[in-house]
Amino acid sequence: MSRTMAVARMQLINRWTFIGWPLVILASSFLMSLAIFALIPVDEAKYGGGSQAPLWYFMVLGIQSMTLVFPFSQGLSISRKAFYAGSLGLFAVIALGMSVLYLLGGAIEKATNGWGVSGYFFNIPWITDGPWYSTAAFFFVVMMLMFIVGFWFATIFKRWGTAGVLISTLGTAMVLVGFVALATVQQWWGSVGAWFAQQSPLSISGWTALLCVVLAACSYSTLRRATP
Repeated sequence: MSRTMAVARMQLINRWTFIGWPLVILASSFLMSLAIFALIPVDEAKYGGGSQAPLWYFMVLGIQSMTLVFPFSQGLSISRKAFYAGSLGLFAVIALGMSVLYLLGGAIEKATNGWGVSGYFFNIPWITDGPWYSTAAFFFVVMMLMFIVGFWFATIFKRWGTAGVLISTLGTAMVLVGFVALATVQQWWGSVGAWFAQQSPLSISGWTALLCVVLAACSYSTLRRATP
């Protein structure tokens, strides 16, 4: 546990990477969205997709937490297990904190009728229509998914280099294209659409959490043989 906490503190040496930049991206996206909402001369509810901006940074954060800190941790004889647990645990805390910010922003947004301009940045249709815990779970697991994906690709780079990243990226793309082709040939799109229509934000969060567990296990398996 002490080694795991040491990894978390090691990651936080540059607090801007883990805390500063996500908040800056969120605040910048919010202010720009609010300015756009104010310029639209209609009284109806206005929605924007700016709230997803920090989510994409979390993939970059996963890459940086692996490539920048992993070699240093190995120089200090920290086990790969402790490094992985510390990095993943730290980001889980950050994702939880960001989820709380989204919930608070959504509550203020509703209380002020969209910040006084009928603009909704945090309250996204369908995602925030359910109870608060459903919204929190959705944002939390999506943030975790983005981090784990970025961390895994960085781990692949450390294990197999650029060729490994290229092959894994092309392989993932081919699997997705193959599924699309198979679904088209077998005429599955009606069933796929019906399945998604039956899902709620909470159920999607559950499926995404399961995917996170699978990807996390694959990432750790790759990390065990990665070299600094």
